[in-house]
Amino acid sequence: MARVLGGSTFTSSLDEQEMEVSATSIDRYHGSYLMPSLEQATVADAMHPGIHSCYADASLMAVARMMATHHVHCVAVLGLSPRQPGETLVWGIISDLDLLRAGIRTNPAESAGAMALQPVISVEPSTSLREAGELMLAHGASHVVVIDPNAGQPMGILSTLDFAGILAWGEA
Repeated sequence: MARVLGGSTFTSSLDEQEMEVSATSIDRYHGSYLMPSLEQATVADAMHPGIHSCYADASLMAVARMMATHHVHCVAVLGLSPRQPGETLVWGIISDLDLLRAGIRTNPAESAGAMALQPVISVEPSTSLREAGELMLAHGASHVVVIDPNAGQPMGILSTLDFAGILAWGEA
């Protein structure tokens, strides 16, 4: 039987085979000067810049590959704005659960546009993190699109895991 303690490596015999197990201990973290507390945090403090996206005609397989490759839990489905020709705006969100639902319960040939079941909720980077969280709770959304107030274009994603980071490390 192998045991791992505090970053050390131990070797043990199991059915006459040598097996090496190694692990790193995680020290308790006491906040960071880079992360504000929830009370002072804005969306800009917690969000992930950039956005993984696809067009409405993308396949289930293409969306699944994008999520798996980039280790993300949502993909924005882009559509054209009826107001300004050629301008691309976020049109829908496909969450990891939407992808699972489509892969198991519906036609795998379904397009990204048909899979996008999450409501599109948007906030600006200057929005307080608490306000964004309340908005997410009110709509049952796990992701919010962060919109650049000057360009009116998506600039990032805020997820429930981003909140976890602020709650865990934000003590400044």
